[in-house]
Amino acid sequence: MSANAEIPAGGAAVARAGMERAHADAGPVHLILWTMCGAHFLNDMLQSLLPAIFPLLKTAYDLDFTRIGLLALAFQITASLFQPLVGMYTDKRPTPWALAAGMGSTLVGLLLMGTAGSYYALMFAAAMVGTGSAIFHPEGSRVVRMASGGKLGTAQSIFQVGGNFGQASGPLLAAFVIVPLGQRGIVWFALVAVLAMAVLMRVGRWYAERVRIEGKRGRSMGGEAPDFSRGKVLFIIGILLMMMFSKSFYTSSLNTFYTFYLMEKFQLSLRDSQLYLFLYMASVAAGVYFGGPLGDRFGRKYIIWFSILGPLPFSLALPYASLGWSAALTVVIGFIMSSSLSQIVVYAMELSPKRTGLLSGLFLGFAFGMSGLAAVALGQLADAYGLDVVYRICAWTPAIGLLCWFLPELSTIRRRQV
Repeated sequence: MSANAEIPAGGAAVARAGMERAHADAGPVHLILWTMCGAHFLNDMLQSLLPAIFPLLKTAYDLDFTRIGLLALAFQITASLFQPLVGMYTDKRPTPWALAAGMGSTLVGLLLMGTAGSYYALMFAAAMVGTGSAIFHPEGSRVVRMASGGKLGTAQSIFQVGGNFGQASGPLLAAFVIVPLGQRGIVWFALVAVLAMAVLMRVGRWYAERVRIEGKRGRSMGGEAPDFSRGKVLFIIGILLMMMFSKSFYTSSLNTFYTFYLMEKFQLSLRDSQLYLFLYMASVAAGVYFGGPLGDRFGRKYIIWFSILGPLPFSLALPYASLGWSAALTVVIGFIMSSSLSQIVVYAMELSPKRTGLLSGLFLGFAFGMSGLAAVALGQLADAYGLDVVYRICAWTPAIGLLCWFLPELSTIRRRQV
């Protein structure tokens, strides 16, 4: 009888659990995690310049809100459609150079954005930036998972918080750099893209070496999938996508139209409105950072539930608030709602650990796509009825969080399986 035949069925599960504990004991690779956090900061800082300069482009090209929404869609739709395709490809084929290549696409988009002479050139530039995002995010999530040391939620939060701080810096850069210099000021940020490419080339070398050592990328990082039927897995993914829809739809209303709302309702200047947008985006970054460790500690289901449903009373109050209360409410909404971002992605990865790239691309791509579609729909609604009506309607989207009732707690199920 072979040695393998002597191992009982339960012994295999115990052996796998032992391997996972050994990996967790090794601890996360902090240098890689924080390097990817910095790279995500640079990537999303560059991408956030686009929505931050919408008021400038609106004046320069005489655009209505619908065309502003279409410009956002050109960025969001390329990011959403390409992300799962990139993830599906790289699940099967190691691609260490993809991170730097994605930043190269962003570099081309920035150069075009700063020199565009027509609305259609702006659309193409936005699509190039979206393509860079589609390549960067699924591969970035994979590298972070490799370096997590078993602390998946914490590692994903470190990665995501870099992106959110990058997004938060966009309005400040627009207010203090691009607004004084004009559209061509964007070209100067191409130097930042070159720096990010250099950083990602170094990460790519670590990535390639890790793939060589493991033999198969991410093989020891995923753990065991829960013993669910295919139908149940698809049902759970559907609920998670609804959570992402609720989050993306509401945050799109703030990311795209919040500055216009403040300028229209409270007569703020463009520069002052960008500072309020920065305040909101900083609260989003803080929520992302704290959401990961809380999910590792208390369970992802409960953090997702609180994050999606929790902002409802504050979003309902926002359309009726004064300027000071509007700022306070958006900070609370941003902090609570963003705490689920890393948790939704990690929860999906735990359903099927061997499809890390596909699931990361699917959910992050879905978030980009929903944000783009929401920008178009809300832009048309704003043109027809005004931005105040937009925020009264969007206020109800957090109620979708009630669907979290149907999500199982995966950590409990995995312990039972072991």
